[in-house]
Amino acid sequence: MTAVALPPRVMVSAPASGSGKTVVTCAIVRLLQRAGMMPAAFKCGPDFIDQLFHREVTGTAAGNLDAFFSDVHALRALMARGAAGKDIAVVEGAMGFYDGMAPGTTDGSAYDVARATGTPVVLVVPARGASTSLAATVQGFCRFRPDANVRGVILNGCSAHACAYATEAIERECGVAVLGYVPRDDAFALESRHLGLVTADEVSGLRARLDAMADILADTLDLERLVGIARAAQPISVEPYRTAPERAAAPRIAVTRDEACCFWYAENLRMLQDLGAELVPFSPLHDAALPAGIDGVYLCGGYPELHARQLAENRALREQIRDALADGMPCVAECGGFLYLLEHLEDEAGVSWPMVGALAGSSRRGRGLEHFGYIELTVDRDGIYGSAGTVLRGHEFHYWRADEEGSDATARKPRRDRSWPCLVHTPSLAAGFPHVYYPSNPDAARAFVRACEQYGKQGVHAG
Repeated sequence: MTAVALPPRVMVSAPASGSGKTVVTCAIVRLLQRAGMMPAAFKCGPDFIDQLFHREVTGTAAGNLDAFFSDVHALRALMARGAAGKDIAVVEGAMGFYDGMAPGTTDGSAYDVARATGTPVVLVVPARGASTSLAATVQGFCRFRPDANVRGVILNGCSAHACAYATEAIERECGVAVLGYVPRDDAFALESRHLGLVTADEVSGLRARLDAMADILADTLDLERLVGIARAAQPISVEPYRTAPERAAAPRIAVTRDEACCFWYAENLRMLQDLGAELVPFSPLHDAALPAGIDGVYLCGGYPELHARQLAENRALREQIRDALADGMPCVAECGGFLYLLEHLEDEAGVSWPMVGALAGSSRRGRGLEHFGYIELTVDRDGIYGSAGTVLRGHEFHYWRADEEGSDATARKPRRDRSWPCLVHTPSLAAGFPHVYYPSNPDAARAFVRACEQYGKQGVHAG
């Protein structure tokens, strides 16, 4: 494999969550496309939803770059793979720039990703009600770590006059370019939901709204200067991340892709394809049957509780999936996909609906946000991901709870003395709330593909 140079790149970060990173990132990506460039959009951290918005803008999503999931070399290799064939990489930060996986640490932060990949940073700074004080905020972020590599600032929520007042102080005191501002405008408002932003499919007229954002920033942002910052990123060469094929394996794996189940890591899907799998999209909401001739199924996470009635009404598909799993068809079901496999799912209104019934029990809203954040997952029982002792990294983030959430693995919070049992793990099934990141342990993905290959050799395909 030949090493390639990482592309021009820039990170859009902020002092804290809620500063406007996602909408600004999407608008910048759209502006770059209009300028004739081909951008790759990445997300720091484990978040799925922001990548859905990136996908809506770019047509594809480059992936997640996460310093808990991956070491320095892997982060660079994953960026090279996700940005292959692109002119520029735009990386959206997570939370505040320095916020790590535990209080008091920068481990796993956007800062860690920027440092590992040599990516210069542009801060989106909320500017309403401040002027010269903004220079103190920017200066603090620049000096908190000497290698922060903050090269630009975008002021969010202010007028042209307010931006002009603040620019002189910021550039004089901090030596950082003010690239422009985002005016207060309804075009930049997106609704919130219990996991952050609503999914891209649920925003009415999203494409038009993204274009409206880009129209505004075209007049208020110095795009040429931002591209100059990206092109000044330090030269780094690395071999793009790839996984060696699993012998001559070529199983067909059905992967959920619709409004109910749309949370997946691009890196996971690429790894399954590298290993030899053919991925076939299907919709638990809209398809009457599984794709023909499949050897396994990947039920991704999402918001099944918001679509419980429609999922329930698709009885033929539910019964087909239940029968296929009973027959031993390999299946990975994560979070929302796990809820879909249970006997019943309670929607937001408290109404219970029948689901697949491959696993006993029901699910309902819990008391609040459950098991939020990163986990290290240790498998305690042999199964589809490998033998007991197999370790993977991933995350949990859910408000719903299940009667039975599995006890075949142990999830542990990094840097904290907290753990809990989770996951149903058998030779043909991995089902539970954890979202697993396959590059953290390629052998687990390899074992899944191998199980699908063996099932296919039996000649009893689903669909």
